[in-house]
Amino acid sequence: MTRQVFCRKYQKGLEGLDFAPFPGPKGQVLFDTVSKQAWQEWLKHQTTLINEKRLNVFEPDAKKFLEEQREKFLDNDQSLEMAEGLKPE
Repeated sequence: MTRQVFCRKYQKGLEGLDFAPFPGPKGQVLFDTVSKQAWQEWLKHQTTLINEKRLNVFEPDAKKFLEEQREKFLDNDQSLEMAEGLKPE
């Protein structure tokens, strides 16, 4: 049986992640509150942002930007940064 979570993005019970995506408290919060579907969609959006904005993920500013965008994405924040030419679904 799959693990269910109340997904903060979709505001309903969905299949949860198989493991925490990061070590520590931040990873645990994501594990407890984000569905597998929402996480996969975030990874796709994150890749688009990295490519379109030519981010170096090893730079502290890029890491901070992506972390902020991840939170906005998962919270359905309307100020979410979109890549050029993309419109929210």
